[in-house]
Amino acid sequence: MSERTDDELVAAAQAGDAAAMDQLLRRHYGRVHAVCRRIAGGTRDADDAAQEAMIRVVRNLDRFDGRSAFTTWIYRIATNTALDELRKRKRRPRLHAVDDDGDRGPRDVADDLAHRRVDAVADRITIDAALAELPEEFRIVVVMRDVGDLDYREIAAELDIPVGTVKSRIARGRRMLVEKLGNRETPTERPIIDPPNDP
Repeated sequence: MSERTDDELVAAAQAGDAAAMDQLLRRHYGRVHAVCRRIAGGTRDADDAAQEAMIRVVRNLDRFDGRSAFTTWIYRIATNTALDELRKRKRRPRLHAVDDDGDRGPRDVADDLAHRRVDAVADRITIDAALAELPEEFRIVVVMRDVGDLDYREIAAELDIPVGTVKSRIARGRRMLVEKLGNRETPTERPIIDPPNDP
């Protein structure tokens, strides 16, 4: 028996098939988490965002009408959720640590360490580390395009910026990523990040 397609699983899940919903979520969780991790930049925030994204998928599946691919729809949800997590993080009070001599200073301990946590998979370590060093405005658009597979118009709509700005930020972000990876001969017109193929 061949594996059911996303469309078949969506139809079954919308009809109330819990097993189909479970299979759909398991199939796409890895990529959803990758989108969240690369936008939010930290393991803890990525976990929270990915979990929230899965909840949103379940709650809103009835609204999915098939006009776009299911992957596009679910990665758009992941992107929005990760962006929400970033906004929440900016509103959180910064943690303070007391040194041995009693000095207090602002230290975003969790975030400073979290961006250094990388997957055990060797070929993702260097790219994730380089990606984490990109300024947020460039990292987000590169991830939305190369991992989330959103087109320029979708990215522009999500971020409320012109399409031309999206294109220039993606080009510049990819160029910066190439420089950080030390491979200046790699063309920057195509994705540098290989999306994970997690089950």
